[in-house]
Amino acid sequence: MTQKISVVIITLNEERNIERCLQSLQGVADEIIVVDSYSTDRTKEICEKYNVKFIEHAFEGHIEQKNYAMQQATFPFVLSLDADEALSDTLRQSIQKIKNGNSEAYHLADAYKFNRLNNYCGKWIRHGAWYPDTKIRLWNKSKGSWGGINPHDTVVMQTNTKIIHLKGDLLHYTYNSISEHIQQIEKFTTISAEHAKKNGKKVSIPLILLKSKWRFIGDYVFKCGFLDGYYGLVICRINAMTTFLKYAKLRQLYKNSA
Repeated sequence: MTQKISVVIITLNEERNIERCLQSLQGVADEIIVVDSYSTDRTKEICEKYNVKFIEHAFEGHIEQKNYAMQQATFPFVLSLDADEALSDTLRQSIQKIKNGNSEAYHLADAYKFNRLNNYCGKWIRHGAWYPDTKIRLWNKSKGSWGGINPHDTVVMQTNTKIIHLKGDLLHYTYNSISEHIQQIEKFTTISAEHAKKNGKKVSIPLILLKSKWRFIGDYVFKCGFLDGYYGLVICRINAMTTFLKYAKLRQLYKNSA
């Protein structure tokens, strides 16, 4: 028995990445649905070359947009990717075995998780907080959906579901430059701070300092970020700065509303 798979991708101005993502899905996808937030670049033009179902939908948040995309899927099993991600050859083969019913895992699992390997400024990062960076990205949509806290979305499965780890990496092409990384964390830390305030979370100045300090030590020393050389150091320092900015912005929000 063959298990058909719907691939869902959300996009906004992803002409740099989307073709690589779509090419990696050959032999895996029975349908590809791209939900686009009104891109102004060549994203739509590129997608149309690959016979995708292209839907334009206003962006309301990462979780909301991904759940909307999931709901458009025809088949029970969905494979959800970001435009800057692609299947490695090994991961594609693992999914094909499940898809074709050639693995006992097909009969056992409600969801499948796999490691995500991040490419940073042209270098693959294999240590620190960025690897193995395991994600659930293939699952039965009746058993799970996107949750978490924007912008850090995650697939949340129902209780008592069977999740199996697949061989192979999901390749994630993150940032081409350090400046691009910093611009992104500026946006993401603002979103995170707003959600934290909405949930009533507060933090003291000593705790801000402690959390950011331990984020660096944990990532660089205990998770061996130093083994990734110069870019390992850069990533760990920016991760620590991300923690600091998120909580600093949270305190600022409370001050502004006082």
